[in-house]
Amino acid sequence: MRQLSQVELAQFLIEKADQYAKFSFVQDDPIQIPHAFSSAEDIEISALIAATLSWGNRKTIIAKSNDLMDRMDRSPAEFIRSASKSDLEAFNGFVHRTFQSEDIKGLARGLKMLYQEYESLGAFFKAHVRDGDAHLGHTFQAFKGYLLSNGLPLRAGKHFGDPSKGSACKRLIMFTRWMVRSNKEGIDFGLWDIDPALLSLPLDVHSGRVARSLNLLKRKQNDWKAVEELDLSIRKIAPNDPARLDYALFGLGVYEGWK
Repeated sequence: MRQLSQVELAQFLIEKADQYAKFSFVQDDPIQIPHAFSSAEDIEISALIAATLSWGNRKTIIAKSNDLMDRMDRSPAEFIRSASKSDLEAFNGFVHRTFQSEDIKGLARGLKMLYQEYESLGAFFKAHVRDGDAHLGHTFQAFKGYLLSNGLPLRAGKHFGDPSKGSACKRLIMFTRWMVRSNKEGIDFGLWDIDPALLSLPLDVHSGRVARSLNLLKRKQNDWKAVEELDLSIRKIAPNDPARLDYALFGLGVYEGWK
């Protein structure tokens, strides 16, 4: 493919985003998990769990996420708010790769405490956005720290990204896109009162390959510095809704096998 001008590149990515950002996207994606619920609390809790499990085969991610929803009697918010030590035994035997039963128990304990202090997950994230922030990196760091201080085992910290440690925070970036970005295509939820201009793009082997081939990203490692570099490139094209272009990079990388 020849080198595109900035105008051509912007048009190309917007067209690709529009191509893939359709409700049919939901049927093969872990975002279908929160789409099974109607209340805001059920949506944000199930979305966090599905996003946290989102590495590996998507069919397996969806199956494992549904397993956890079943263990919570398909009422995740009620389960989390009232969970006793014995209730958490419902998670015994759960494993998804390196995410084990003690990890989901710890996450449940942390979320139970959070809901006692904050109205919602969205309220927690909004409370930790600082004036002048260019992205949600500080909120990710605060969220991980909160969970580790309120029941999440230290070994489970690896499942929650921390920009200060260099993590690309792929799963938290994806989760916040689901919660913040408008639901105009019927995919994302637009539940949280946070400026979508603060959203970043999930960076993995597929999106990174596409971004580098289009000269949106030069850094070789898929780390937080690369996320910030990609932010700058993407926001030149879609400053008010940068996460819209996640669909373009994802579609090109996963569905089209972009080289």
